[in-house]
Amino acid sequence: MNPKMQELRKKAMALPLLPGVYIMHDKSGEIIYIGKAKALKNRVSQYFGSQNNHAEKVRRMVDNVDDFEYIITDSEFEALILECSLIKQHTPKYNILLKDDKGYSYIRVSSGDWGRLSYVLQKKDDGAQYIGPYKSSYYVKSAVEEANKIFMLPTCNRRFPQDFRKGRPCLNYHIKQCMAPCTGRVKLKDYKESLAQALDFLKGGSSNSIKQLTAQMEEAAENLEFERAARIRDKINAVKKMGEKQKVVANKVLDEDVIASFTDDGKVCFQVFRFEGGRLFDRESFIFDSGDSESEYEEFLLGYYTIRNDVPKNIALDREFDGIEALAQWLSEKRGNKVNVTVPQRGEQAQLVSMCRSNAAEALAQKKGATVREYGVLEELKETLGLEKLPEYIESYDISNLAGTENVAGMIVYKNGKPLKSAYKKFKIKGFEGQDDYASMAEVISRRFDEYYKAEDKTEGFGKLPDLILLDGGKGQVAAVKQVLERMNISVPLFGMVKDDKHRTRAVTGDGGEIAISSKRALFTFLSKMQDEVHRFAIGYHHARRSKNTFKSSLTNIDGVGEVRAKSLLKYFRTIDNISKADLTELENAPKMTKDSALAVYRYFHAEDESQTGAL
Repeated sequence: MNPKMQELRKKAMALPLLPGVYIMHDKSGEIIYIGKAKALKNRVSQYFGSQNNHAEKVRRMVDNVDDFEYIITDSEFEALILECSLIKQHTPKYNILLKDDKGYSYIRVSSGDWGRLSYVLQKKDDGAQYIGPYKSSYYVKSAVEEANKIFMLPTCNRRFPQDFRKGRPCLNYHIKQCMAPCTGRVKLKDYKESLAQALDFLKGGSSNSIKQLTAQMEEAAENLEFERAARIRDKINAVKKMGEKQKVVANKVLDEDVIASFTDDGKVCFQVFRFEGGRLFDRESFIFDSGDSESEYEEFLLGYYTIRNDVPKNIALDREFDGIEALAQWLSEKRGNKVNVTVPQRGEQAQLVSMCRSNAAEALAQKKGATVREYGVLEELKETLGLEKLPEYIESYDISNLAGTENVAGMIVYKNGKPLKSAYKKFKIKGFEGQDDYASMAEVISRRFDEYYKAEDKTEGFGKLPDLILLDGGKGQVAAVKQVLERMNISVPLFGMVKDDKHRTRAVTGDGGEIAISSKRALFTFLSKMQDEVHRFAIGYHHARRSKNTFKSSLTNIDGVGEVRAKSLLKYFRTIDNISKADLTELENAPKMTKDSALAVYRYFHAEDESQTGAL
């Protein structure tokens, strides 16, 4: 914690209840954060109060504050203007800083008879044809991908005609997204026609392309070229189908930005949909460490439109915040006429905002190595169990033994809805002999969190606290482990997974009793797989130990071989079979072996050979 916290709080409590800008400095005097406030005292004092409600990003910033200064303004709007100017001037490390890296994009048509379509960010002097520039890389990328699919142009790395008949056509051919010139059966004339049609589509749009294709189809039919007419008909249908998909993002408002955010586990993603002429022409994603506050949302909007020269007439957001009126006034001045900033609640606009937020969640999920489907299951688990945060890091435990012998446990980890096998752990129960699943589970959890307190790195392995603990068992196991967690001052949600008579997860149990899991829900499948996985892992370890100890016990039947030598032999030779095949010299050279013990082992496995030799 910041040693100057009380001093800084005292200074903050003396601030006026007026609008203004506050500037945070570190020990070296460097500006590390700039913000604005409608009431300086209320806003700044929040930083130096209880740290429990702050996000990690804010705590890091507060820990580095050595002093702050402030500038009073006549209005919140003036504070916003000043904040914008100061952030551009000083670029503080804890502010959201955006760079205008939006260059121009081009459609590239490679040279040669068998030209390829692609999208690029720079023109080169390479003999290719370039169409553009376009200001939206999203539009160019999407349009080229659609054109290649509709007109069945190749997107692989094969060269034509050099690679004709050198391999089988790829999957795109079989799903009718490539005409497969690699087979050598496609005429150059037909290929060039498809390439020309794709370029007409990219230059003229779908409606113009349909007109041209229809005319070509009718001409082919009149000339009795029915196969060619059929191919063109399929392209027309594909263009129409793409047009239907585009209607999903059609917008009655011709000029608009739609902006939404999704926050999870210290990260926030802002998604921007940009509309022109009623069509989505660009989209952008921005991911940052999150302070999880209203000022963060306003700060992003301020930064985004600072680097954008063009401000649309309408901006639709997914949330309200205190400074929305001042922001709308600033945007209107930047545009030169009124900008409408709204938070739609119903109708098409609300649907667009919802879709934008879903895409923000998808972008954040992909950044963190998950899919929206996996995040959906975790959201369902969070709601079902009443958790405060998304359970991105889950630990699950199971006990395995045979009538109290070879008592072991397995711990598996799921990260972002998927198994993280590098984090799996095995435990041999050491505290007692015999069978006691409750005591076994308590011992394992106790040892696991002993390691947590010993670990220096709190970001991985035993040093990382899970978001959720799931036990393979009912309320007895949960009660035993709960006592351990309370004694060790570990605050992690704890539940047990209860199986039905078919060994499938039917419910989750906690302090409040059982919570049924419907077999029709994705959560049922997720938990069943997890319970099967932890059971497989634990019982696999149990079988391995039983097998190893069975072999070890057979070695201890040999004169001169005790537990230590038996264990050493197995470690050195790996298997009983390798020991039985070893010659006397190899056995003598093994760790912890003497000549007498090596001879005893050799004779044990070669007794039949020696008896046959003696008979001769």
